Amino acid sequence: MSGKLVNKKKVVFVLGTRPEAIKLAPVVLRGRCSPVLECRVLCTGQHREMVDQALQMFNLVPDIDLNVMTRGQELAGLTARLFLGIDGYLKQSRPDIVVVQGDTTSALSAAQVAFYRGVAIAHVEAGLRTLDKKAPFPEEMNRVLISHLSDIHFAPTEGARENLRREGIDEKDIYVTGNTVVDALNIVLPEIVNAPPHLSSLPGNILEHSSPLVLITGHRRENHGPGLREICLALRDLAASFRNVSFVYPVHLNPNVYDTVTESLKDISNIYLIEPLRYQEMLYLMSLCDLIITDSGGIQEEAPSFGKRVIVTRTCTERPEGIAAGLATLVGCDRGRIVAEASRLLREHKASTDYSISVNPYGDGRAAERIVRILSK
Repeated sequence: MSGKLVNKKKVVFVLGTRPEAIKLAPVVLRGRCSPVLECRVLCTGQHREMVDQALQMFNLVPDIDLNVMTRGQELAGLTARLFLGIDGYLKQSRPDIVVVQGDTTSALSAAQVAFYRGVAIAHVEAGLRTLDKKAPFPEEMNRVLISHLSDIHFAPTEGARENLRREGIDEKDIYVTGNTVVDALNIVLPEIVNAPPHLSSLPGNILEHSSPLVLITGHRRENHGPGLREICLALRDLAASFRNVSFVYPVHLNPNVYDTVTESLKDISNIYLIEPLRYQEMLYLMSLCDLIITDSGGIQEEAPSFGKRVIVTRTCTERPEGIAAGLATLVGCDRGRIVAEASRLLREHKASTDYSISVNPYGDGRAAERIVRILSK
C-alpha cells in the first residue's frame, strides 16, 4: 500500500541584498528540510557581488536570478525592473507564499507584486519602526508598506509586535520569532573559530590585537553628503587623540560614500581604509575589535553576540532593544558627540562587555525553526 501523497506548499523566498541573504539563509535551509514545503529562492541581484558572497557562504544557489543590478541604478528604475521580473516569475510559477525579509526595494517590490497576484505574503523581521519616514530612507516607508500588504508577520521582538498592533495589524497574524541574524551567526561562527579568515589588507599586528581596534562602517543614504563628512571629521579627531588605536573602515563602494571617505581619511596613518569585507571577515573583525562606530542596522543586532559596544551614527533607530540594554548609543552625525562618546568608552575601557550570545536581545538562535513551523501549518 503506497504512502499518502503530500501536496507540498510552494514557498518562494525573494532576496536581493547581502543582509536579506544572511537573514533568510537559515530559514531557507531549514525550510528545505520540511516534508511539507517546496522552497525556492528568487535572487533579484539588487546588490550583485555582495549577495553572491553571502549565498555562497551558506552553500545556497538561487533557483531564479533576475540579475537586475545596473551601474548607478536609481530607485525608480530598479523598482520598475524588479516589478517586471518578479511578476513574470510569479505568473509562471504560481507559488502559495512569497517570503520577504526586512525593508529593501526588492522586498517591497516582491510584496506588492505578490499582492497583485493574490499570493500570500510572509514578512520576516516585521514591525521595525523609527516613526520617521525619511530615516532610514527609503527603508522606513518600505517596511511600513510591506506590513500592510503582508498576511503573516514574523516580528523579531515584542517591541516590533507592539508597533504592528498599533498600526492595526491583526494580532493573530503576528508571531514573535526572534531575529534570524542570530541563527545565521550560529551557523557561521564555528567556521570562524576553527579557521579565522586571512585579511591581507590589514597589517598582522592589528589582527593580533596588539593595540585597541575600532571598527567603522557607514552607508546610509540619509548620511550621504554633510552627515558623512561630519563623521569623517570625528574620525580624524579620534585618530589624532588616540595614536595607539587602529581605526579600520571597510568602505562601501557607493561613490557617495567611497569618494567622501577616501578624500577625507586617506592620509591618516592609523586609519585603515579597506575594501568591503565578506560576512565571515566582518564577523571576525567584530570579534577582535574594542568598539564599533556604525550606521548599520544589522551590526546593531550582531554586536551583542560579541559583547561589543556600538556607537550608532543615526538620529533614530528601529532597534531600540540595544539602546535599552545599554549596548548601543545614538549620536547622530554630530562630530562632537561622536568624539565624546568614543573617547569616553576608549578611555574607560568599557567598549567591550561580558555579554554572550545567550543574552542577545534580538534573538536566541531559533527564529528559523519557529518561522518554518508556522509556514508549514
